Amino acid sequence: MAWQHCILDLFLRIEQDVQHVLDGLHGDELNRQPNPDSNTIGWLVWHLTRSHDRNISELAGQEQLWITARWYAKFSLSPDPDETGFGHNAEEAGAFRAPDGRILIAYHQAVLVRIRQYILHTLSEGELERAAYSPTFRNTVTVQRRLVGIMSEGLQHVGQAAYVRGLLKGHGWLGR
Repeated sequence: MAWQHCILDLFLRIEQDVQHVLDGLHGDELNRQPNPDSNTIGWLVWHLTRSHDRNISELAGQEQLWITARWYAKFSLSPDPDETGFGHNAEEAGAFRAPDGRILIAYHQAVLVRIRQYILHTLSEGELERAAYSPTFRNTVTVQRRLVGIMSEGLQHVGQAAYVRGLLKGHGWLGR
């Protein structure tokens, strides 16, 4: 099970970085664009979490937590399972309004519980080779390739959110 723990550790690192990025931010800071073509911290964390929810739920053969746990209501959005922010233009991303940072963290942590269950109780070497269709990209790839994409996107988006925080607040968000 060592390789599963390595994969899980990467997801846990993303979650830890999400918490650091959001620490102490209020609504205006979550929804502030550094310029009109930039994503907000709130949108980036929401999109990252929606992507993880959608992708892991699809791989696990479960309905998204966005729907079953009614997270959409906490975000004042529709229960559309396809609404993940993928393909949003600058205007759509700029119109997004994040709720309190605690809600962003709580949703991310709920999705992380599903990720942990999938990785530790379902993911096997055989599962890694299974063909998995992605409705987002309209293609079929192996579960392994899809997981790598999910993790890569998560790292990119939390890094982008950290960068936006740095633009808004300066250095020091990780105690450095």
